[in-house]
Amino acid sequence: MMKKCLIVVDYQKDFVDGVLGFPKAQALDEKIAAKIAEYRAEKGDVIFTMDTHEENYLETQEGRKLPVPHCIRGTAGWQLYGKTAAAFQQGDLLIEKPSFPSYELGAVLREKGYDAVELAGVVTDICVLSNAVIAKAALPEAEICIDAACTVAVSEEMRQKTFDVMGSLQIEVRNR
Repeated sequence: MMKKCLIVVDYQKDFVDGVLGFPKAQALDEKIAAKIAEYRAEKGDVIFTMDTHEENYLETQEGRKLPVPHCIRGTAGWQLYGKTAAAFQQGDLLIEKPSFPSYELGAVLREKGYDAVELAGVVTDICVLSNAVIAKAALPEAEICIDAACTVAVSEEMRQKTFDVMGSLQIEVRNR
């Protein structure tokens, strides 16, 4: 039996309808929740990542380059969003990450030895891309894929360019 997981990347209030939110991100909620249900029905694992910053965010390198406080631990904007949040279950792995990618995620994927990993969430050209690369590095022989219908970026041009880059990294982009 194929061992697989879904990684839901940073589907948090601040990225959906908060300080860095945008309408296209809101439209993903039902699609991601359905994807989670699909994985659960097939006995796949679901991993959630959460962009997690502290009160000193503006003093960090990211904060200096993107001076918009967001996903501050414990705030409403830090929480998972909507139906996707409601789909979170006890036993799901939740990885808080202080940067775009997560080394911890890579270690977990490697330890679990998945045959297939799918990513969904926001934002395609930043956190989704960087965590897809982490997944590919951790599991070079696994099938790593993105469901294009379950990820968005602020810029459609950057989203499409990111899909091109993913393809060159042998990360499959479905539903493009």
